[in-house]
Order: sequence, then C-alpha cells, then structure tokens
Amino acid sequence: MTPAHFTFSSAFVLGLTGLAFHRTHLLSALLCLEGMMLSLFIAMSLWTLQLDATAFSPSPMLLLAFSACEASAGLALLVATARTHGTDRLQSLNLLQC
Repeated sequence: MTPAHFTFSSAFVLGLTGLAFHRTHLLSALLCLEGMMLSLFIAMSLWTLQLDATAFSPSPMLLLAFSACEASAGLALLVATARTHGTDRLQSLNLLQC
C-alpha cells in the first residue's frame, strides 16, 4: 500500500469512526460525511490518474456533484431542525413524534 492510499483510506476510516462514535450534533455528523466524501473524491481522482484511463475521468466530477447535493440537503435539514427544535443535538430529536 502506497503512502497516498494509506492516507486517504485512513482519512475515510477516521470520518467513519467520527460519524459512528461522535453523534452529539447534526453539524458534526455532516462534517464527518463531508470528510468521507472528500477523501473518496481525492482517492478516485488519483485512481483515474494512475490508470491513465479517459473512460473513468468523469467519475470524480460526478461524485463531487453528488457530494454537493448531499451537502445542500444536509444543510437544509440542519436549518429546518434548528428552527423547529431550537438545537441541532441529535438526542433531542424524536423521530416518532409528528
């Protein structure tokens, strides 16, 4: 495993562990998701450069577009949650309540 692969895989795993174990606020969960998507984007970009294949070159840009859509939806949920509940703490949210 090259140092670049180790760096991006460890960044992805750190984002995943942050998402799994540090679920206090919705904003921290969204930041962990964005870190994971950024490490996937950089890893996929390096992968297409190493393979020197033009067929896979739109893949990182497609992943970046989906990441931007995910970020905008997450921020919209964060604003809606903060307006209705007054906080972004995940423990205060009750999903069974209408």
